[in-house]
Amino acid sequence: MTQLTDRPAGAPGTTRADLGRALLAPRSVAIIGASDDARKTTARPLRFLREAGFTGGVYPINPRRETVLGEQAWPDIASLPEVPDHVFVVTDTARVVDAVRECGEAGVPLVTILSGGFGEGGPEDRERLAELLEVADTYGVRVLGPNSIGVVNPRNGMLLTANAAFAESDLPVGPSFVASQSGSVIGALMTRAKARGLGFAGLVSTGSEVDLTLGEICEATLDDPEIGSYTLFVESMENAGPLARFAAAAAERGRPVTVYKLGRSDAAAALSVSHTGALAGEDDEADAFFRACGFARVDNFEALIEAEALQRRIGSPGATRADRIAVITSTGGGAAILVDQLETRGVTVARPSPAVFERLGGLGLAVAENLIVDLTLAGTRHDLVLGALDVLRSSGEFDLVLFVIGSSARLNPELAVRAIAEAAGDGPVPIAAWALPDALDSLRMLNDAGVPAFRTAEACAEAVAATLARRPVDPQVLATREPAPAARSTRTLDEAASARLLGELGVRFPAATTCDGSATPAAGQSYPVVVKALSDRLPHKSDAGAVVLGVGDADGLADAVRTIRTNVAAHEPTLQLEQFLVQEMVDDTVVEALVGYRVSPAVGQLVVLAAGGIHAELYEDSTLRLAPVTAEVAREMIEEVTAMRIARGFRGGPVGDLDGLVDTVVAMSRLAVTHPDVVEAEINPVAVRPRGRGAVALDALVQQADEA
Repeated sequence: MTQLTDRPAGAPGTTRADLGRALLAPRSVAIIGASDDARKTTARPLRFLREAGFTGGVYPINPRRETVLGEQAWPDIASLPEVPDHVFVVTDTARVVDAVRECGEAGVPLVTILSGGFGEGGPEDRERLAELLEVADTYGVRVLGPNSIGVVNPRNGMLLTANAAFAESDLPVGPSFVASQSGSVIGALMTRAKARGLGFAGLVSTGSEVDLTLGEICEATLDDPEIGSYTLFVESMENAGPLARFAAAAAERGRPVTVYKLGRSDAAAALSVSHTGALAGEDDEADAFFRACGFARVDNFEALIEAEALQRRIGSPGATRADRIAVITSTGGGAAILVDQLETRGVTVARPSPAVFERLGGLGLAVAENLIVDLTLAGTRHDLVLGALDVLRSSGEFDLVLFVIGSSARLNPELAVRAIAEAAGDGPVPIAAWALPDALDSLRMLNDAGVPAFRTAEACAEAVAATLARRPVDPQVLATREPAPAARSTRTLDEAASARLLGELGVRFPAATTCDGSATPAAGQSYPVVVKALSDRLPHKSDAGAVVLGVGDADGLADAVRTIRTNVAAHEPTLQLEQFLVQEMVDDTVVEALVGYRVSPAVGQLVVLAAGGIHAELYEDSTLRLAPVTAEVAREMIEEVTAMRIARGFRGGPVGDLDGLVDTVVAMSRLAVTHPDVVEAEINPVAVRPRGRGAVALDALVQQADEA
């Protein structure tokens, strides 16, 4: 298909600016298959456009009728007085390809397809999809869908959608652009947001993404100055490359992104030759991807609606620390609920200093020194709320103030609510609010004033935690997200070859040599050693009894070789062992780690850190990032793996060389840029030795793609 680019005028292909205009601000639109029956889904787009007051040209296409809903109907695209910028095809599946061909012949740049039946089913569906893509490519038409319920721009009445929710009038306008892989969600978001005074700058149902992907669609809107943030509803990570490209561009423009993804579960990726495949589940991969993109990921649907306002108010990642949050309230019980929700999400509420309470007392507020600033009934007095907010925000102790509003939010919003709204524009420290009662009028008042306001404590805490968890975007990491072609076949290197490859990247290994079946030791061999079978057919040597530890002399070496041969013959009778690895014994390990690497079909290169040894999967104690990683990111990963606390002198034990582990993680992640043929690698265990002695990989496994 034609790629979305920033081509200069006159060059082939669709430019980003052209696509953005056709998507949200077309001069004219056509609806192929528009129905005259107002009760039908296919009648909605024309009706919605007229009711919303869209001022561009609108052309219903229906060759069987002279009029549609009282307007002139046109037999085909070729008969129109102008070439529409955007065509919505709502006709039967069997007519879709011909309709797109008709659009292509006329020079239509963008076609949205409502119908399904393109690749989801059997051979007939796949043939139809191939024909659709061929036609679109031939004429340079960009396709949104199939299975797209349409596009909405509340700013200009461009309601080119069949979603019944948009029958509502007075759609609110706001700065956020919505792209959803679920068609029904755009209507759900709009109606829920409207109830609390929030609006959108555009909403798009991406459908099957056979051409235009969610990332490309968002990318096309980047030049729209009225779009200030993005809200994404994601079901699949199949098109992560364009989404990564958009993420880098959005971060460069300072536009925050909030994402909700379906499928948070414990389902792991298929285990291939290493533990790493099982540790890097599909949702874990998505989480690492969103983190690298700088997105705020929420698991609460309410928070998806409300979090973007908080992101815009807080600003860039890192502007607010998770341990500098103040909670002020007129209802102690409500504040305690919010504090609990925050704490369970890793956000620690900060206790104000005695100086803050002294200043509050100077206002006539008798506030007990506590974690929460509880104004009690004084929290309903307008002047005292203003004064208390000023004290907290000017103290230099906080980056964010959360106000929990009691019953006055519903009965007397002119008191605390109006004071919060008035204070919102003053000072650099943002305010957010949650109303304990159901008080939509108060939420609307606050949102209108630029105060992020939440309907539930869960959504408030989720939005705060997700916003504070954002990380700055690393364009180098995102630049490698284009999916690599699947390897026709792969081969697993034996441990010695794996160690050589990883050692060139900076991974440290113990001194090692090899011997044949005669068990003749190398000249000057020092003991004790570990003896292992050396074969690319034994990726998990422990399972085959192919490892002997603590071998103390040459006789022990010969015994170890005989033992391994016997065990392997029982485990895999067809395997004839020719070589054995003789490795220096490391006996001063503080903690064992696993460092893995894999290329995900969805999000590309990943590096994994986990508790090491034979129980790596059992502990479920792991974290992952997109590769390559910096030393700073590697340290973050170490903080997230519980087992690594052992290396910090746990219960008086020795302190491990975590700097050495950092070096190992960084070195492993270099595979992403140095060895594109490596599809999976693992060092397990990595022995983290006492401080000053580094970290060494005690076993290694590398899987490479064979050359095509």
